[in-house]
Amino acid sequence: MRVDKYLWCIRVYKTRSLASSQCKLEKVWLNGEFTKASREVKLNDVITVRKGPILFSYQALAFPRARLGAKLVPAHAKDVTAAEEMAKLELIKLQFKNDRRKGLGRPTKKERRDLDDYTDFDFEDEWLNEGE
Repeated sequence: MRVDKYLWCIRVYKTRSLASSQCKLEKVWLNGEFTKASREVKLNDVITVRKGPILFSYQALAFPRARLGAKLVPAHAKDVTAAEEMAKLELIKLQFKNDRRKGLGRPTKKERRDLDDYTDFDFEDEWLNEGE
């Protein structure tokens, strides 16, 4: 099975064209070497993918016929990402979690409730009582 198709099937990339473009940009390695999208994957090959600063690694266990559901992926690919890469990922998650300044992005549940309390003014009652 082709590398780009395999990465798409095991849900590493959202589209097959994205998987093949990442191969062209040399962000995909097969057994330690940069690879083209058309290269064939064999059983027990290790595919390494760079997503941002993290290198994710997967070992091919089986070849699916089509794109898999998320629950079926572990039967076809084993995540063999190094522990230091996973630690780097956790560090990045913590950094972004703590760096969010108030007012940026989607409001938290508490911020949303505060906004609702602040803007909870019944305009209809005011409008109806004006005529009296």
